[in-house]
Amino acid sequence: MTTSENNGIEVRGLVKQFKKGPKAVDGIDLDVAPGEIYGFLGPNGAGKSTTVNMLVTLLPITAGRATVAGWDVATQGADVRKAIGAALQAVALDNFLTGREHLRLIASLQGITGSRADARATDLLHRVGLEEAADRKVGGYSGGMKRRLDLALALVHEPRVLFLDEPTTGLDPQSRTALWEEVRRLAREDGVTVFLTTQYLEEADVLADRVGIIDRGVIVAEGTPAELKAEIGAPTVEVVPTSDSDRAALPAVLAQFGECLAAAQPGAVAVRLRGGSDRASLVTIVRAIDDGGLKIDEIRQHEPTLDDVFLAKTGRSLEGAGDDEATEGAPGAPGSGSASAATADDRDAEPVA
Repeated sequence: MTTSENNGIEVRGLVKQFKKGPKAVDGIDLDVAPGEIYGFLGPNGAGKSTTVNMLVTLLPITAGRATVAGWDVATQGADVRKAIGAALQAVALDNFLTGREHLRLIASLQGITGSRADARATDLLHRVGLEEAADRKVGGYSGGMKRRLDLALALVHEPRVLFLDEPTTGLDPQSRTALWEEVRRLAREDGVTVFLTTQYLEEADVLADRVGIIDRGVIVAEGTPAELKAEIGAPTVEVVPTSDSDRAALPAVLAQFGECLAAAQPGAVAVRLRGGSDRASLVTIVRAIDDGGLKIDEIRQHEPTLDDVFLAKTGRSLEGAGDDEATEGAPGAPGSGSASAATADDRDAEPVA
């Protein structure tokens, strides 16, 4: 295979079985096309970070096969590591080095020296918005600044495939938006394939070309955000009546537009609109309510979201989730200078090639 022509990811029957526990990843298949941004969602303990750590060669594979940028993860680990960048959950930085010094150090480890290394460091510091802090020691950086520096470190050697494990955790909205723009640019302009795990459904919706949802080690749904939301069904309209008598009469009026549901808001009446060309608009519904002589205080339409998809597919919510799987994976990041370490259950496992 000519690896220069393949920046994708291919996984078949991937399994990770820890010595003291269930299968963290249970036979998953997935394909990520070159230049695609693939969002990987799942509750805590679902297997997201374990999957990533196998794909970046930080954890050995129990069974199955995976190729990254055309290289076999189990047998060609060194080639995989040359082709990828990774910014994983734990950021390993030296508090006594500046941001610029970190970038020069990683550049030297990648064989990039002299004026080329200086130019690369300057460019990356600009991309992640750290120009003003470039020559400050990292010990004085905020958590968000450290996340942005870690992304820059993962990009020093211009990787063909980039793994981002919850990259915007701890970032303020402005920094998060800037990082999204950089990820989009990498994929669209540079053709970098991006494998993104996230707890932020909005992030997956905004960034990902396709989304995979993993639960208990198994992929339970996959498709574009639009396709997954379409599976959930048509929008829901929720109406808050002015009086109890109006509330009693509302279901009969709304039933002509679809299926009445339990409303999320106390005192409201909700209906899931029928799909297709006969789907009613809010204007049509308001006219029907008015024709019925009913008075309302509020009406709102709720479009299906990835949150709805996630809840429907897993029966769980990502809201309030903290750090990802405590039993999963290693904190290192090949290509970013972060230290790697296997979990306690894998210390006796075969090393990855």
